[in-house]
Amino acid sequence: MSQSKSQQGKRIILAARPVGEPQSSDFRLEEFAVPTPGAGEVLLRTIWLSLDPYMRGRMSDGPSYAAPVPVGGVMEAGTVCEVAASNNPNFAKGDIVLSRAGWQTHAISDGKGLAKVDPKLGPISTSVGVLGMPGMTAYTGLLDIGKPQEGETVVVAGASGAVGSAVGQIAKIKGARAVGIAGGKDKCDYVVKELGFDACIDHRDPDLAAKLKDACPKGIDVYFENVGGAVFEAVFPQLNPFARVPVCGLIAHYNDTVVKPPKWASSLMRATLTKRLTFRGFIVSDFASRHGDFLRDMSSWVRDGKVKYKEFVTEGLESAPDAFMGLLKGANFGKQLVRVGPDQA
Repeated sequence: MSQSKSQQGKRIILAARPVGEPQSSDFRLEEFAVPTPGAGEVLLRTIWLSLDPYMRGRMSDGPSYAAPVPVGGVMEAGTVCEVAASNNPNFAKGDIVLSRAGWQTHAISDGKGLAKVDPKLGPISTSVGVLGMPGMTAYTGLLDIGKPQEGETVVVAGASGAVGSAVGQIAKIKGARAVGIAGGKDKCDYVVKELGFDACIDHRDPDLAAKLKDACPKGIDVYFENVGGAVFEAVFPQLNPFARVPVCGLIAHYNDTVVKPPKWASSLMRATLTKRLTFRGFIVSDFASRHGDFLRDMSSWVRDGKVKYKEFVTEGLESAPDAFMGLLKGANFGKQLVRVGPDQA
């Protein structure tokens, strides 16, 4: 398809910084003239847009590990794109690439940071899912920080989501007992019956702590933290001596407007000392050198059926704000994706 400045693209920008939960008014859909790539540049057409909880942090301007999205700027995101036009010798028209194009239908890139997607490894959508950042987050966080041993108990919150589902399945591959925590019976049934976890507890259950204890009769050796809040409070007393806690996300707190030290903070510090606990926060880019190992292992596990995945897809760029707000409330079932365009233009 020939490109011209008259062709219209769409983008979603950050219209305002949220106070508490994001609202529709915090986003704005705009149209723009699709640009023509200059020397050394490529024009990208977005096929898949990945929605992930970390984006809530990018909407705020507080100190973090990455710069916030500016008000008026395009929302940040990983994307799977087709090269629609190219003036860069490293990329040909029709190449499928992984990029950071964000919430928009088209983007210009100088080629830096683009990675070609190998369709032989799996559907191209998996390059922002189980074979992409979420999968690598699970792989490196669990194996490099959690270090599960055969016969140990691994607990993961958000167990039906893109990261949590992979964590539990990798734990099983390594010979550990996998216990998930998820929201609702359907998700818990999926985690046990389809993904092969040993147990899954509904985090909405008023008896969460007691049921988690029943599911972990030998205590908890590794807790992969995606949530925080009441879920962590249920897990904390059951951590065994020398337990490891990779801290990947705290979705229960992303919309907090006031940050207060928890009343049990002193108990946490005491237990960290007396039980010799290890807590380590991490960002997947910390383990960039492990990407080759991850892709080799995870693609093999997916191909052999040892790791299964589920995608939760909404259609059209316009659906992204509602899908993202739903993601923060647990409305998604599996990896949240937006199909922005067809595989082939």
